[in-house]
Amino acid sequence: MTAALNPLDATSLLSSLGAFGVFLVLFAETGLLIGFFLPGDSLLFTAGLLCTTSATGKVHLSLPLVLLAAVAGALAGAQTGFWIGRRGGRPLLARSRNEHLRRGAARAEELLRSYGHGKAIVLARFIPVVRTVLNPMAGALDVPARVFTLWQAAGGLVWAVGVTLAGYALGSTIPGVDAYLLPIVAVIVVVSAVPVLLELRRNRRRPGGPS
Repeated sequence: MTAALNPLDATSLLSSLGAFGVFLVLFAETGLLIGFFLPGDSLLFTAGLLCTTSATGKVHLSLPLVLLAAVAGALAGAQTGFWIGRRGGRPLLARSRNEHLRRGAARAEELLRSYGHGKAIVLARFIPVVRTVLNPMAGALDVPARVFTLWQAAGGLVWAVGVTLAGYALGSTIPGVDAYLLPIVAVIVVVSAVPVLLELRRNRRRPGGPS
């Protein structure tokens, strides 16, 4: 089972590691720069769906355990990323040759500058890659630890619990919905990003907004 594990596939991760896989992926994606490629959104949604009794696959997860693992991974990961950034500073991101990380770092800094600490930290939870790099970026930019902890906890709870329960609600409503998992996950990820993209677009149009 371990040999067949595909870290980029939510179903493979959940089949092999269960709720513990949710914790590991969210911790790595939000706390370690090497985790930027991991499928946090789709993993949470799929995990919620697989907690329903209507799921037709062989994997069935416990909703309380998944929620606990999701919240623990999201909060502990973000806090770890913050302290890595506080200790290592900008050189951690500057040394990276990965273009996805570089673009994510630029967007993270733009969010912090444009929206302030609280709103930026919450918004970043819903943007892939940005939610990986904003935490160390906040530490590098000397965002106060109490402020970061408060808002990352709020954003982490909304993201981890909200996306998981969205999957659970859909799976409970439509029997056998897991047979259409891939297109559903793709739609959910795109839809969840729309409000954030619209907000960024509005901000660019404001006088003095980032160019």
